[in-house]
Amino acid sequence: MQLTAYTKEFKKNLNIAYPVMLGQLGHVMVGLVDNLMIGRLGAAPLAAVSLGNALVFITMSLGIGFSFAITPLIAEADGADDLEGGRSYFHHGLILSSLSGLFLFIMLLIAKPLLYYLDQPPEVVELAIPYLNIVAFSMLPLMAFQAFKQFADGLSQTRYSMYATLLSNVVNVVFNYLLIYGIWIFPRLELEGAAIGTLISRFFMLWFIWEILRRKSKFVEYFKWSKKEMIKWTIFKRLLALGFPTALQMFFEVAIFTATVFLAGNLGTNPQAANQIALNLASMTFMIAVGLGVTATIRVGNQVGLKAYRELRRISFSIFLLVFLIMGVFALLFILLKDILPGFYIDNFEVVNLAAQLLIVAAVFQLSDGMQVVILGALRGLQDVKLPTLICFIAYWVIGFPVSYYFGQPERMGSMGIWMGLLAGLTSSALLLYFRFNYLSRKLIRTKEPLIA
Repeated sequence: MQLTAYTKEFKKNLNIAYPVMLGQLGHVMVGLVDNLMIGRLGAAPLAAVSLGNALVFITMSLGIGFSFAITPLIAEADGADDLEGGRSYFHHGLILSSLSGLFLFIMLLIAKPLLYYLDQPPEVVELAIPYLNIVAFSMLPLMAFQAFKQFADGLSQTRYSMYATLLSNVVNVVFNYLLIYGIWIFPRLELEGAAIGTLISRFFMLWFIWEILRRKSKFVEYFKWSKKEMIKWTIFKRLLALGFPTALQMFFEVAIFTATVFLAGNLGTNPQAANQIALNLASMTFMIAVGLGVTATIRVGNQVGLKAYRELRRISFSIFLLVFLIMGVFALLFILLKDILPGFYIDNFEVVNLAAQLLIVAAVFQLSDGMQVVILGALRGLQDVKLPTLICFIAYWVIGFPVSYYFGQPERMGSMGIWMGLLAGLTSSALLLYFRFNYLSRKLIRTKEPLIA
């Protein structure tokens, strides 16, 4: 097949992906703003935000991963022109996502004392606990927002969640500035001020997306609730069957990145702060890939609804090629700007130098990180989630984490060794997931679509 068969899809892929990219970057920007503003308070407060967010990101990955089940079901119903089915998936998904927000809030409160037993610097833990108390409550609006977002994404209407997240970032920046430093009539709350800013911005985000979606003609029919179809356990079971493995996929990946925070904390406050800077920068480029991963789920789901399996494979490979090119550019930028970017976070020579070294490893795994998340998105569109979940576990925790733990000891490679484990895990994941998608897509063409001369 000629290269143009893939490149001609780039424009449509990007039209769907760019709002998701910006929206996902909006989530990361909440952390970036916190890091930039708190970094001016010193290395210990920055490390405390890193430590508190480590638990938040683990639990949040479960909730967000679970909500991802909504998108392929909505996309398939949309491709098959099944309004009633799509509405039912949306309503049940909203109920489950809201309940998951409550569960994650309670889970964070219960898990909070673990920070005292992870061999972290005592001054960092003392600062992290009050921050975590407030951010935990923001799981409630965030998970409800995710249900609306994944629903709209499934209908290929990705720009509304982008508007919500970008505007919520403005709210976050304003309240962070006022509450961290005590500007005007507001008290100086430092880390707790950053947490309150995050909480306010997430309630705003939920209100905004609800308000804008319910007023658009495209969504009006989906917002009609009836007692007849409100609760169907078969729909809950299907969402759980897709959502639980997807949540575990995200959990396994986010958990290994979070493990780097704890491993770096064992090396000291400065290595932990450097690790947080490199993680934040890598997270921003990863969100670009996440946007294309969502695009893969949407477009593959549509083709499943249409039963067009040859098109499904061609479109998927166009997205794989696109993410490979984009992440290649980011890899080059990380190498060229490795000594400059960390300086925006903190004025500490040792922290900046350590972060610059980590960015070299981050540059290398940009390609595999981008590929694995997009291939996972395509498999999610096929509603294939169980074996990919096992693949993620093996790649990150059987291959990646042992490498991080062994080489991350201070007498070996330290911080660089920790990140070598990330490289090993992400590369293994990308390769194994590709083999899985290649097998399934070929099998669909062979068994469900007749050969066309």
